[in-house]
Amino acid sequence: MIKNTLYIVPCFAFAHFYSQQKISGRVADENNNALASVLIYNISNNTKTQSDSSGQFIIEAKENEEIRFLKQDYYRVDKKINKENINLPLDIKLLKIETLIPEVEIPYKPTGNLEKDSKHYDQARKTLVLKSEMDAYMRSPLKEPLPENKIPKTFSGHDFNVGQVDMVKLFLTGIGLVKKASQPKVTKPDYYETQNFINRLKLEINLDFLVEKGMNEEQIDEFLVYANDKRYLAKKYRKTFNKSVIESELRIAFIEYDKTHVIKN
Repeated sequence: MIKNTLYIVPCFAFAHFYSQQKISGRVADENNNALASVLIYNISNNTKTQSDSSGQFIIEAKENEEIRFLKQDYYRVDKKINKENINLPLDIKLLKIETLIPEVEIPYKPTGNLEKDSKHYDQARKTLVLKSEMDAYMRSPLKEPLPENKIPKTFSGHDFNVGQVDMVKLFLTGIGLVKKASQPKVTKPDYYETQNFINRLKLEINLDFLVEKGMNEEQIDEFLVYANDKRYLAKKYRKTFNKSVIESELRIAFIEYDKTHVIKN
């Protein structure tokens, strides 16, 4: 009996050690400069941490789990933990997202040559006059009626549909009426319905695009309340809960949210 007990205890100790495995490493940019405040997210067990000022990090992870590295203005990096790197520090490089420089029109600089400079300014004036005339023409009402776009009866042949009932159109109209009648009526939600709807968003809608923006759980909750107020999500979708439409609404709401809110990593 004592031997069996001694045999079982180390097994539990080993299982506990394996479940608490930690992965460490460093995050840097393409020039090997340390990157601080990088969000390190274990997708498999839903744990999160951030890199410190020297780019160092430690996070719980096991073999075959996937770690995601996110920072605003940098490309996302996903790293799967395997036997080769589970006991070695990870060296993660994040590449900067390219910023497109807007095209700048260089104004004409006079050369001092009167003949050459006068040609340039004469051409510019002609272009402005032409644009002004075209703009006035496009804004003015039509003086003559447009011809009716249809084939004369002489060349159209006999219309065999005259006097006939369009069964396809009638059938489709019936389907539309039935579908409209079967849809639930849109009503204003109460407080509890709104809270249940927002909780359902967190459970069933893919919110990875918010995590990729560096938002933590508290910031995501704040955004969902904002999106619901701005887009009337609970009012429109709590009864039908169309996931693809709701995700599109959230992405549209985030465009406006990002303009007025600072997302801190």
